[in-house]
This record gives sequence, structure tokens and C-alpha cells, in this order.
Amino acid sequence: MPNRKIQPAIVDAIDFDLQLKPCALFTLDNGVQVYAVDAGETDVLQIEWVFYAGNFYEHKNIVAGTTNFMLKNGTHSKNAFAINEHFEYYGAYLNRACYNETATITLHCLNKHLPVLLPAVAELITDSIFPEEELAIYKQNQQQKLTVKLKKADFIASRTIDTLLYGIQHPYGIYTSHDDYKALERDELVAFYQQFYTKGKCVLFVGGKLPSNLEQQLNTSFGNLPLNSTALPAVNPVAIPATEKKHHLINDENGVQSSIRIARPFPNRHHPDFMKVQVLNTIFGGFFGSRLMSNIREDKGYTYGIHSFIQNHIQQTSWMVSTEAGRDVCDATIKEVYFEMERLRNEPVPQEELELVRNFMIGSILGDLDGPFQIIGRWKNYVLNNLTDAYFYKSIDTIKHITSAEIQALAIKYLQPDAFYELTVI
Repeated sequence: MPNRKIQPAIVDAIDFDLQLKPCALFTLDNGVQVYAVDAGETDVLQIEWVFYAGNFYEHKNIVAGTTNFMLKNGTHSKNAFAINEHFEYYGAYLNRACYNETATITLHCLNKHLPVLLPAVAELITDSIFPEEELAIYKQNQQQKLTVKLKKADFIASRTIDTLLYGIQHPYGIYTSHDDYKALERDELVAFYQQFYTKGKCVLFVGGKLPSNLEQQLNTSFGNLPLNSTALPAVNPVAIPATEKKHHLINDENGVQSSIRIARPFPNRHHPDFMKVQVLNTIFGGFFGSRLMSNIREDKGYTYGIHSFIQNHIQQTSWMVSTEAGRDVCDATIKEVYFEMERLRNEPVPQEELELVRNFMIGSILGDLDGPFQIIGRWKNYVLNNLTDAYFYKSIDTIKHITSAEIQALAIKYLQPDAFYELTVI
């Protein structure tokens, strides 16, 4: 029994020996791969069906996102209300989401209800009918939402900066208009669905307290489906960045706040500098104690919050600074961002600050490994990016051992103002 009169030893996060729980892999009869992490104390599961059905593969804007959204809006035997009622009756939550390269269906449920829930998910994959009346409601709702969003400077800024970085024709840079919704036809959704869902490439990720017969249950419901029977089309979009680097947009003549985006193209996870730059980014603007926050929020009071991040894209990506600031201090805010870039180029990061960032980053990873859903999420990220668990351990090693000299060299290489696109929207 511990002695409560003696204070426990304080251990820095960087002294922890972090281990990534292994991920099991098995294959269904039709070749669909299933990655599974068995962890947790309660009989709950998260199952995620990942389809290569993102907007990379659509021939017309918003077809991929609309198809994904409407998977729950009706089959030959159930309407949208019945589908939702079925999952809610068993205390389950079924969600779907569409990204650039992939689209997902995610189920959270109790293990004991899998026999009645898995067939219902299979029905959505093989028998969705995309009713005209549901599509009309969706189009109307989305146009109303878009009308509201277009009045907001931060929405305009977020989508415009992507267009500047990648080009309007690139899947990362294209954005949605009212005309896109008006031109959307049901037949386009059905064709996309049949190619990229019913017969599309699919990978499953399962986390939680796994039942002993999980493989059998998944194989019964999905092992005989025609998944992975159609080859993915070759898609190799070329980014065409804007030639002009500085842009200023007026969205509201009477607006008092501006949205600021400062960004540059950046290599993806397979580049040798990627891991080390994550440390540099954290120092620069990646957490609450970063240089940008300390200067622009705490010292100058120009904004409530400012942060920098590397976009989570699989193909090309970018390094971005994002904030909102008063219209009258917009130029001053941008000036301070470049000032902090200059400091990192010209001055080595003090050891005390570097140790703080090391502990923050390791502590964040430790938190991300707290539970089976988080662990399988990390594995999903690695699998979809063609990485292995070696990437995890190399990341830990990089955080623990990167030097101030290496960080300064990276700042000199990447934090050059001429490489960044600068956008303000009022």
C-alpha cells in the first residue's frame, strides 16, 4: 500500500517509454482487409468502413460528398426515418463523412448488438436508393447553409487559401457554389455509389473490446459483397498555385474583424523533414504556449487565438497560420507573424523552451493513446498513408532528440516569407 505521506515522484513526459498497441490484421473472403485493436474494459466497439470514395474520384463537384451523406436516406426496404430509428433503438450511433481521398461510415455500438447492426450497414452499402425527395431536401438545406457561411470571413478565408495553394481544379482547392447544388442529379449519385461503394475499394478499422467471433460476424455480413471488385481509376491531380502571393478580399464593407491565412506548400509525411518540422511548428504556433500565441495574443492582444499547423492531406499538403484579428490591427498581426519566423531563423531555440515543447508533444501523444478508439484512429492514419508503426517510434525519437541547431536550420529552410501566400478577408 502506498505511503500517502510521501509525494510521488514527478516524471517528465519525455521520460515515458511510449508503446503503440499492436494492430491485428485479417482478411475477409472477398479480400477486404480488417485492422483491429483489442482494448478497453467495456463491451463497446467502433467500426469504420473506409472507402476510397472522396472528391478525388468525382467527375463533378460535390457528387462524392452528397453520395456519402445520403447513404442513410433510404433503401428499398427502409426510408430515412426507419434507418435512423433502427440504429437508435439499439443505442448505436452511425455517422458518415467524406474527405478528399476517402469517405467513411462509422458505427459505435455495444458488442451484443452486432448481429442486428452489421446487416443494416451492409444494406446501406448495397441497397441505398437516393430518393429524389430526400435529395431535394438536402440540396435546399445545403444551399441555405452555404448562403449563411458565405457571409462569414473565416469561411471565405479557409476555402480561398486552399484555392491559392492548389488551384481551383485541384480536389484540395475546389470549392462549392449554389450552382453546384442546382446542377446535381440523382443518376450521378447512383453511378458514383455503385462504382465506389457497392463495388469499391474498402478497408475496415475496428477498435474496442473485440468479441471472439468478430471475424466471423464481419465475414458473414461483408465477406460476400462485391467490394474491391472494381479497380480505382488513376487520379494524379497537379497543383497549380496562384502566381500572386498577397491577396486582400472585402466580403463585408462594414466588417470589423478580418480573417488571416498565411500558408505555403509543404511536403507530405514521407519527406525526411516532416517529423522534425512538427517540432518546429509546435514552437512556432502549434500549442497555447507557442511563439505566436505569446506574442500576438498575450503580449499584443491582437487576437483571441492564433495557431499554425500542417494540413492533414495524403498527397500534397501545406503549412498554414490561421487567425482572426481586428480590422485595424490586421497588418500589425501579419507583421508579427513574420517577426516570429525571423526570430526562429536567427536565434537558436533556448533549451528550456525546447524541453517544454518536447514534454507537451509527448504528453499529447500519450493522451491520444488513451483508449481503443484513439489507438485504432492512429493506426488508420498510418495505413491510409502507407506507413507502419516504425513511423510512430521514429516520431517519438525525433521529438526527444532533435536539437536547437536542427530546428534553426529547418526554420531557415522553410520559414521564408517569400514562400508564403498571404490572405486577409474582411
